[in-house]
Amino acid sequence: MALHLPFRYLEPTCFAGLLDDPVLWVKVRPWGRALLFDCGQLHHLAKRALKSVAALFVTHAHMDHFMGFDTLVRHVLVSPRVFDVFGPPGLADKIEHKLCAYDWNLHERFWCTFRVHEVYPNHIQKWIFPGPLRFERQPDGVCDRSDRTVFANRWVRVDAQQADHHIPVLIYRITEQPTFSLDTERLAAAGLAGGAWISDLKRQFYRGRLGKESLTVTQSYAEGGGLLEIADTRRLYDMVQRRLVSLSIGYMTDIGYSRHNEETVTGLLQGVTLLVGECAFLADQVEKARRSCHLCTRDMNVLLQTLRPKYYLPVHLSKSCGEMSQKLYQELHPPVGTTLIHLPERLLARPLLPCEVRLGC
Repeated sequence: MALHLPFRYLEPTCFAGLLDDPVLWVKVRPWGRALLFDCGQLHHLAKRALKSVAALFVTHAHMDHFMGFDTLVRHVLVSPRVFDVFGPPGLADKIEHKLCAYDWNLHERFWCTFRVHEVYPNHIQKWIFPGPLRFERQPDGVCDRSDRTVFANRWVRVDAQQADHHIPVLIYRITEQPTFSLDTERLAAAGLAGGAWISDLKRQFYRGRLGKESLTVTQSYAEGGGLLEIADTRRLYDMVQRRLVSLSIGYMTDIGYSRHNEETVTGLLQGVTLLVGECAFLADQVEKARRSCHLCTRDMNVLLQTLRPKYYLPVHLSKSCGEMSQKLYQELHPPVGTTLIHLPERLLARPLLPCEVRLGC
């Protein structure tokens, strides 16, 4: 189900119904690539959708969030590029076991490589699995975490924090990177006129060179119309930029309701544009939610009052609540300013029941 929301770069699609295994596919339009969040069942995704994936972000390795990794491998195997995979501690072991379950005697030099990033609170451990070398695991270094960001390019940034589900799970925030934009009124107030220097400033912005290179700007006629050498271009851009709000998506599933998790979620996801968040149980199943370390509608209502997203999409309702989706939506009470998005119960065909199978003679 495509979500037509006011993003500049991002195009999120939920490839699962309310009861299906959660799968969020986020196309980054100017990049021409996509980010995939969780991979339970993927067999219904078109090959072109999976081949467009540049990075996979796994919350945890329970089957309903991770078993589709094999399908992803099947479709991108002969793509000669590196696919990044992010997840909690121990993910590289699980990927190694999956890849070791197959024979790779017919390997080719143009096969893809998987680069796995295990996200710890204070560092990221990296491993690579090169297809040309039969996906034999190799260490790829360790980097310290100075902030929450685990992935970034010109158009998008992904932040991650660890929460608890009786095992470590990751919650993610996907944020559009700021775009270069000047405010003509602020430009005039700074005594500057347009000119070729704006293209040079834009080039510095997108190449991460602000504050690292000087720039010659044109003064307005009121200031004499001369040229002025600016050493601190970062400060210059801060003076004349148009203030734009960076839109974002929060992805949160399979966490228990606890003070620690509430603080973690609030710290990372407050004010997101779209919250894609698990609501596994109804209000009268709160004890079941506590035992299984999930959220119920009562818990989500509390979180929504704090997070206040512009849109909320509930996902991953327990299959024990089948055909009770209307009650779920009745129990959810988002704050004023938050729009509740409805999903059908299933996007995938349900399995046949034994009584529905007709055996031939």
